[in-house]
Amino acid sequence: MSELTGLYGMWYRELKVFMREKSRIFSSLLNPLMWLVVFGTGLGSAVSIQGANYQTFIFPGILVMTVLFTCIFFGAYIVLDKRIDFLKEVLVAPISRTTMFFGKALGGTTDAFIEVMILLALGVFFGIHYSVLSVLLTLLTMFIVAISVVSIGLIIGSFMNSTEGFGLIGGFVVFPLFFLSGALFPTNNLPSWLAAFVGVNPLSYAVDLLRGLLLNLHTYNLWLDFSVLVGFAVVMVVAGTLAFRRLKP
Repeated sequence: MSELTGLYGMWYRELKVFMREKSRIFSSLLNPLMWLVVFGTGLGSAVSIQGANYQTFIFPGILVMTVLFTCIFFGAYIVLDKRIDFLKEVLVAPISRTTMFFGKALGGTTDAFIEVMILLALGVFFGIHYSVLSVLLTLLTMFIVAISVVSIGLIIGSFMNSTEGFGLIGGFVVFPLFFLSGALFPTNNLPSWLAAFVGVNPLSYAVDLLRGLLLNLHTYNLWLDFSVLVGFAVVMVVAGTLAFRRLKP
């Protein structure tokens, strides 16, 4: 078996699992839509931020939230694979651990990408105006975010042996990343202590970059946003490949 064939097999397996679970697709889209419709409309009736409709303002943050939750908890499938002994079969296959990691990571990234494209299509109903360039750059940004976050999920999953334990650790990681990303509030006039937490959160730069691309509203320099995201992705991918090398049949 070549490494490329193994990579394709791992990716295709994850895609088929995702596409067969219709309830999973539905629930993964219902959550961000609830945030946009209920939270965005409710709070938006009393809040106007930088002259933009609040519902429109949080749309980029909801995109990041969708990828965050989907990709982090994708790592739970590593735990399930351990329980059904599928992981043992993969570990003894003639492919490298690096190929195994990238196959899994690309599978989780593809799942998140499907959800993102559906939400982008629905964005016109929330006041988002697109250009070809903004769509392409948004998709590139979301790919970088997805590969970074799915790496975190796979790292956690590689160390865990129970879905309950994964859920606790995953929740501990995902909620600070989301609530301290500026997804639901502007970051330009924060208290210094809160600004410090937001500033060290890499997803803050993802939200800021998407707001710059889709709404022309941003706090940081867009090149800084992009550079931080690329650096974050490199670190997480390297950490993920190292975590997979320690897995034993």
